[in-house]
Amino acid sequence: MTAPAPPPEHWEADVVLRDGSVAQLRPITPDDATAFVDFYARVSGQSKYYRFFAPYPVLSKRDVQRFTTVDHHDRVALVVTLRSEMIAVGRYDALGADAAEVAFLVQDDYQGRGVGQLLLEHLAQAGRECGFARFVAEVLPDNDAMIAVFRDQGYRLVSGYTDGVLRLEFSIDPTDTAIGVMQAREHRAEAASVQRILHPRGVAVVGAGRQHDTIGQALIRNLVRGDFCGRLYAVNAHGEPISGLPAYSTVQQIPDEVDLAVVAVPAEAVPDVVLDCAAKGVHGLVVVSSGFAEIGDEGRRRQRHLVGQARSHGLRLIGPNCLGILNTDPSIRLNASLSPVLPSRGRAGFFCQSGALGLAILDSVHRRGLGLTTFVSAGNRADVSGNDLLQYWEEDAATEVVLLYLESIGNPRKFSRIARRVGRRKPIVAVKSGRTTQGVPVGHAVRRSPLPPAAVDAIFEQAGVVQVDTLEEMLDVAQLLAGQPLPRGQGLAVIGNSDALGLLAVDAATAAGLQVGRLITLRAEAVADDYHRALADAVADPAIDAMVAIYVRPIATSGAGISRELVAVAEESDKPLVATFVPDATGAEDLGSVPSYSAPEVAVRALAHAVAYSTWLARPTGQVAELADIRPRDAREVVRDAVAGGTETTRLSYGQLREVLDAYGIDLWQRIEVATLEEAVAGADQLGWNVVLKATAEHLRNRPDLAHVRRSIDSADKMAAAWGTLSDLVGAAATAGFVVQRTAAPGVTVSVESLEDPLFGPIVSFGVCGAPSDLLADRSYRIPPLTDADADAMVREIKSAPLLFGYRGSPLVDLAAVADLVQRVARLKNDLPEVSRLDLDLVLAGAGGATVLHATGAAAVASDARSDWYVRRMNRPPGVQD
Repeated sequence: MTAPAPPPEHWEADVVLRDGSVAQLRPITPDDATAFVDFYARVSGQSKYYRFFAPYPVLSKRDVQRFTTVDHHDRVALVVTLRSEMIAVGRYDALGADAAEVAFLVQDDYQGRGVGQLLLEHLAQAGRECGFARFVAEVLPDNDAMIAVFRDQGYRLVSGYTDGVLRLEFSIDPTDTAIGVMQAREHRAEAASVQRILHPRGVAVVGAGRQHDTIGQALIRNLVRGDFCGRLYAVNAHGEPISGLPAYSTVQQIPDEVDLAVVAVPAEAVPDVVLDCAAKGVHGLVVVSSGFAEIGDEGRRRQRHLVGQARSHGLRLIGPNCLGILNTDPSIRLNASLSPVLPSRGRAGFFCQSGALGLAILDSVHRRGLGLTTFVSAGNRADVSGNDLLQYWEEDAATEVVLLYLESIGNPRKFSRIARRVGRRKPIVAVKSGRTTQGVPVGHAVRRSPLPPAAVDAIFEQAGVVQVDTLEEMLDVAQLLAGQPLPRGQGLAVIGNSDALGLLAVDAATAAGLQVGRLITLRAEAVADDYHRALADAVADPAIDAMVAIYVRPIATSGAGISRELVAVAEESDKPLVATFVPDATGAEDLGSVPSYSAPEVAVRALAHAVAYSTWLARPTGQVAELADIRPRDAREVVRDAVAGGTETTRLSYGQLREVLDAYGIDLWQRIEVATLEEAVAGADQLGWNVVLKATAEHLRNRPDLAHVRRSIDSADKMAAAWGTLSDLVGAAATAGFVVQRTAAPGVTVSVESLEDPLFGPIVSFGVCGAPSDLLADRSYRIPPLTDADADAMVREIKSAPLLFGYRGSPLVDLAAVADLVQRVARLKNDLPEVSRLDLDLVLAGAGGATVLHATGAAAVASDARSDWYVRRMNRPPGVQD
């Protein structure tokens, strides 16, 4: 008997349960027989009855073989394990060509933790990949928990009763509702996993000995000096007490519960610590120890093993090679880091990767008096990432501003999706470094995208992320966003007692796209009353949305009265106020929530970022068009037929492209390839004449002088003349790629392009055709799905957009038709990951609509690049070993 083909590797996944613990999900194998029997023995009689509709206390050998031996296509079974112990199994069995019956069994101790929902998500994705369209489930009417699993999944259920059994049937196509349900559960679970790390009741520092000037000693000292509100324990090989703290030789010896372990032992000893912590039931690890991926191949192998080991025992991990974590909540006061300073309580949460940079960040935050809610230095970012912290901070009411210093993004698609949602509730300010680190070894995985930097910036902007270039600029913006209201517009008032500094502020504002509505220059000896009157006028002016106050302190004066006046105005105004004091910037304690900057240009730059975020926030989000006329299944069949049996990228033929685009309501105009004049005449006659003859070779396409095109041909004589002229100009028809096509109405040539990026997934771009646009990289970019507002913005935001509005006599364009075309391409690319590239590289946009005259495309066998779109799964570093 032929052995079944192995299941796809991406069917294995690390998953986060509802309570924040980590489990593993994978296909079952015959080697699981013993574990399956043990699992079944732990399941209650009632759960077995609900599964089999009859008493079923034990399994026969034949049962065990049947349940553990599957073909991974018509019969698929997945198991969930936690700490290497099987806790659940789910399976489907084919009922026909497109339907399968699905069932689950979850150990009673783990029911209610979202395990069944995870299994259904992953089984549905496996079923879709294997060609199934529907699932059927039979459930006893009083099995409320299992009925809820299906009902709450977001699928459209059809139910009925047969012989007292409830039969549920549903399509497993990933509806928007089902995806929304999955993402909401992912958010809650990942936020819970971070919550357990940042709010520990008991902390053990492993590697804390009595020797001074060690990392373990520093961690203990910082926790004690930070006045940690929970229980603190030291763990070292000899169990020696430290600074009066109880000490133990292992974590398991600690009599009380331990939620968090901070690990500072040599890298080779970390695996034993993980096992010790797992046996104790620790929830999370902060591994400060170095000697992992940052040192090379051996360290990377050690780090992969560490991640696999931690997750297989249900633990989440921050690090390794990290600075640590902080929580300034008065009821926590956690400084589990190498920083001697616990920042004051503030309104911003901070995530970074580098430990050394983390120290500089905390020092700068302390000097500015900014204050933080929480701080996480992820080091090599082997497990917990910025995405996890975004999930947590979204629900943390104390965190009003999110700050990210990103050296890399482990899952950019997920980051974009989460950031778009979080950004609607609180601003995200990010420094994206590492743009020029190609080939530089770093501890975390840095994958590269072929997208130009402008595309990545546009994707950040689409998500509402305030992107800045430096750490200092980030903190400048954070001070404003954390302490002042958002500006409602671009109107700016500059008020100060220095002409020179006032003009600097005006120039900076103009360069940043702000509109200076008032420039009020006070006398050099201006006092608080002068500032009061000027600020009051600006606050009352509806054209003013923000204010910059500049004060050059005269000799032998303190400026205290000015400070008090600014604070008073800020407390009563709903418009943001920023300040610059010269020669010395007034301390934050003197100005309260009014941010003070070293120069007016710095203050204006921070305001410009706040205006950009406020503008994004006020922009209508729009709606994703339903596009009721599309036929995704038809398009998918064409693409899959094109790549059937192949492993490499396949260029789609013009005919295949026409079929795929037609399924999405896009009419790719017919063209007839011709090699002789006789063929050209016959082709023109077939099209009904009034045609064009053009050369389509790559080196001739999109020539600005259109010398490769002859238009409005309506007779054999005109075709002969065009053939001769074009042949003389561009060469033989065989090399120039002559085609005949109907003549389109006048318009502006634009292009809509899309690709499957290895990091960001599907990307759509738009631009005007031509050398200037190409040379200036004048294109707009977005990640699908696109709303109508997204598509409209893409069309309007390019620098060459005036050409679409009749600039210098160019034809007026039906922008709605162009935006509709962009949405349809985005929907196609979102639906069909097999389409690796699709370029509508010649679209004639005019008053009558958008005509697609030429397109190219390629397809490839779909990889697992989007395996986290429809199921929950954690990033799994390649080669992870349990």
